[in-house]
Amino acid sequence: MEEVLPELKEFIAGYCERYKIRKVDPAALTMDTSIDLDLDIFDIEIDLFLAEFTDTFRIDNSKFSWYKYGHPTGSAAVDMIKIVFGYRSRWVKRLANRVYQPKFRVHNLQEAMKTGRLV
Repeated sequence: MEEVLPELKEFIAGYCERYKIRKVDPAALTMDTSIDLDLDIFDIEIDLFLAEFTDTFRIDNSKFSWYKYGHPTGSAAVDMIKIVFGYRSRWVKRLANRVYQPKFRVHNLQEAMKTGRLV
């Protein structure tokens, strides 16, 4: 399995810390980490996150559209599951994935870093 680039890990952890979204351990980030479900970045925050990502790494996002992914909106049911059970157990993560399908993952960002374009 491919590893997440260290500069991408640091960017995500730094972004989450800077905007007080949640504490993120850079070593725990994988290619399958969901930006909207696992990191709780959705709605307008994900647009701000992508804008800062493209500026930081000089990525061309002129052809990017949410039509391919569906705009991440979050889920009240997932928020309740996280409040009641936490989000560390594997079964809680599987339940949250059933309730809300993640739309944007770390591998999308890493692919953009490799190609220079976010599509």
